[in-house]
Amino acid sequence: MVSYQWRLREVMAAHKLYATTELVPLLAERGIVLSASQVHRLVTTIPERLSLPVLAALCDIFDVTPAELIPTDAVNVGVRKIAAGDRPATAPDIGELRPVRARIVHPGE
Repeated sequence: MVSYQWRLREVMAAHKLYATTELVPLLAERGIVLSASQVHRLVTTIPERLSLPVLAALCDIFDVTPAELIPTDAVNVGVRKIAAGDRPATAPDIGELRPVRARIVHPGE
């Protein structure tokens, strides 16, 4: 199971920004136009969806990484189901990969 925290309010407080309305012009400077009520919801509730431009703007405003804004925690992760079946949740060793021979076919053959 993967869980995450939304730390926008904490990050704002660390930068001495306490009113959600103070965030509206900072976002607008970066091309993100949200109403005061939208920004209030963004700060006070955990968003289920978040656009990358908004995330990038928040990271720029507070000079943080996405991982600092949204810390995640994976619990009981081992073998996970993927489209090709059960495999460990690790990438294959590059030495195991082999190229596939190409076959050139000319039209009419």
